[in-house]
Amino acid sequence: MKMLRSLCLLFMAVCLHAQAVTLVTEDYPPFNIVNPKNGEVTGMSTEKIRILMQRAGEKYTINAYPWARSIQMAQNNPDTCVYSTSRTPGREQLYQWVGPLVKNNWVIFARKDDLRHPKTLEDLRTYVIGTYRNDAIAEYFSLKGFNTELASIDADNPRKMLAGRFDFWATGELLGWDILKHQGLSKMVVQLFTFNQTEMYLACHDGMDKTKLDHWNQILKDMEKDGTSAAIEKKYKNVNP
Repeated sequence: MKMLRSLCLLFMAVCLHAQAVTLVTEDYPPFNIVNPKNGEVTGMSTEKIRILMQRAGEKYTINAYPWARSIQMAQNNPDTCVYSTSRTPGREQLYQWVGPLVKNNWVIFARKDDLRHPKTLEDLRTYVIGTYRNDAIAEYFSLKGFNTELASIDADNPRKMLAGRFDFWATGELLGWDILKHQGLSKMVVQLFTFNQTEMYLACHDGMDKTKLDHWNQILKDMEKDGTSAAIEKKYKNVNP
């Protein structure tokens, strides 16, 4: 009986070790880039995570969903992590954190023909700021009491701003320029100023094994030291015109 119990426990341990990690994200270039034809996910953060998983010997899947769904999956489903996730006070207790993976500048965009030239966040107090639902930037402006217009996805915001639906657009710098480039709107919009810089992480289910996550964090540190992370970042620099 003892031998049978030991075998059962060993079998369970092997199964748990073999459990694939579920990684979820959204389309957020250049950090997470989703191919619209086949759903394949690439990008700066994704490349780092694939190498991280390889070095850790983990089985894993990566899939992209709307951001609201992805962050809920990582909160509710065991062995699930979401990226690239800004580590904000409101999210701190919801996940266990691996990273940082990348840095992200938050910037303000305006219509090129707009004669108003705010230079600080306080200058924006009387205006409506465009952002999108469940994003860390939306949370940031809400906590500070700004008037915001929330889109379902950030890619909707350039045309909404150009149509006068709101005054200025707040988004990630690299993401913003990527959206403008693909929509052919780069010459109609200007970047005004940077108002914050955040670090983005792999945010994992609160019940995941902490020893495993500590190991992942050490691997990321090793990737910084051996130049792997810098080589990946170099591939995605200078996306804005």
